[in-house]
Amino acid sequence: MQAFIKQPKRIPLFLKLGILISERITGKTMLPARILAWYPKAAIGSGVMEALVAHEDGEMNQRMLKLIRMTASHAVACPFCVDMNSYEYRDVGITDEESESLRGDFEQVSTFSEREKLAIAYARVISQTPLKFQPNLVERVKSAFTEREFVILASTAAQVNYWARLIQALGIPPAGFGE
Repeated sequence: MQAFIKQPKRIPLFLKLGILISERITGKTMLPARILAWYPKAAIGSGVMEALVAHEDGEMNQRMLKLIRMTASHAVACPFCVDMNSYEYRDVGITDEESESLRGDFEQVSTFSEREKLAIAYARVISQTPLKFQPNLVERVKSAFTEREFVILASTAAQVNYWARLIQALGIPPAGFGE
């Protein structure tokens, strides 16, 4: 399976360096970055956003952030995103049952904390089209998370949505993280 368009034959040196670093970190060919080299401004903007992705911050630990990313990836049905964001989920304490439930009925999984269930529900809402925020859910999320955590939750899910839309618009197949 190939993307809708090929990567440019010549990639500017400053982009090539960033691409090589990301490929060394991931161990995979990062086709999204390579194709974005057709328009360096988009590549740089996307790269800056990715470089500033939320990492552990207080109670927004790696497990919580991985749950948000996996949920958003499934909600927008992006095969590349599911592949990348689900990679090594067990390493952050997510079980197979929990991972599988993110595709459907996560409410029945007793190992999720109430905060995790709220984060998953909110990430799903953020990933829907059209966006419809139920006041009750917003209030529950606001009461369970600090303002900073609320922004991290929303921006993490929104970032996955950005990548999902862009990657699907370019027809980029999964990179094979789960292999």
